[in-house]
Amino acid sequence: MLKKIIQNIDRAFSIAEEWSLLLAVCIALVVAMANVLLRKLTNDVNLYWSDEVVRKTIYFSTYIGCLVAVRRRSLIRIDALPQMVPELKKYLNMFAHTATLIFAGTLVYLGSKMMIMMYEDEYARTSSLQIPEWIFYAVLPVMGAMMFFRTLLVMYEDLKEGALPAEDRSP
Repeated sequence: MLKKIIQNIDRAFSIAEEWSLLLAVCIALVVAMANVLLRKLTNDVNLYWSDEVVRKTIYFSTYIGCLVAVRRRSLIRIDALPQMVPELKKYLNMFAHTATLIFAGTLVYLGSKMMIMMYEDEYARTSSLQIPEWIFYAVLPVMGAMMFFRTLLVMYEDLKEGALPAEDRSP
């Protein structure tokens, strides 16, 4: 029963991650291409807000990419020691997961503080589109919480199934 609930949550997270990454990359690509085409085909038309949109979508996709990296067990880590001493692999994986949990918790805590600070500043708006900055800072605690939960799911899988190397798992 618990395994089925965890699989459903994992599936929902995966769908949200994949589609939001696709949407963010498509938005950035379309806006950037439209601006380049308008600049090259006409000498006087320019989308003044395109750089801001591309910057914000890259910002968003970076944090979504962190979630995908946790899911695929692709975070940067030192893997020479577990290859030399295979007995340490499970403990080093748990250490890496714990470090990720600490990072995600810090992201939630500091991201929340930054979001509140931007929310309270009525003048904190993006330069060209005048969107309140707190909306973009809200990504930090949300992604931190999702990363925390995703890491707990990965830790649960590792504890239940044993720590398999990333190349032995199907994505």
